[in-house]
Amino acid sequence: MHIEYRWLAAERHDRPLMVFLHEGLGSVSLWRDFPQRLVDALGWRGLLYSRPGYGRSTPRAPGERWAPNFMHRQAHEVLPALLAALQVDTVAEPPWLFGHSDGGSIALLHAARFPGRVAGLVVLAPHILVEDVSMRSIAQAREAYRAGPLRERLARHHDDPDSAFWGWNDIWLDPAFRGWSITGELASIRCPVLAVQGRDDEYGSLEQVQGIARQVPGTEVLELPDCGHSPHRDQPGRLTDAVRHFLATRA
Repeated sequence: MHIEYRWLAAERHDRPLMVFLHEGLGSVSLWRDFPQRLVDALGWRGLLYSRPGYGRSTPRAPGERWAPNFMHRQAHEVLPALLAALQVDTVAEPPWLFGHSDGGSIALLHAARFPGRVAGLVVLAPHILVEDVSMRSIAQAREAYRAGPLRERLARHHDDPDSAFWGWNDIWLDPAFRGWSITGELASIRCPVLAVQGRDDEYGSLEQVQGIARQVPGTEVLELPDCGHSPHRDQPGRLTDAVRHFLATRA
């Protein structure tokens, strides 16, 4: 299996590492320039990758359908294997994880499973349970994809846009996924967490980040006005400032 990845500022070998985990329809290129701008603002290194089925990574096999534990597998199997293959020593120098949407959920699950191997988390619009608002927006995305414009946009960032879209959309709209929740696993997280949610997020309510704060002591919650599901696109300056402030006392 081929995994697309990109190092940012790799020459800063003595600086902390931020690993970026993309959203349910994301990829390396769909982050655009935000990761580079953030690591430059911090003076850190960065690592981006496209999960299997996305971007330039190996697409899903024909007919393959993801199971309700697909994010657990990414957190418990794929991410550790990738970090090991890239010789990231998560014991000696635990990285920070920066996850958006599904990527935020994967970051939380990874930190819960490997509490000593993660220095901290920044999670944007993470999912810790399935809400009606999520289902409505994901169903609307299905119609937009079938109509054509969304597929055309995704084709610029994925070798196989059908692999990326249907892998994500089919499992989220599967009745078996409706009861998915990771709230019971969050209490195992031991690292600092900055949980960010836009007040106008069309894919989730503020309960997603408030639920993290109830389970993980010391979590800092940032609610952004005039912001939807992608704070790094809607409020990049304010988000960068918040991350810098958060890390100043924790990294």
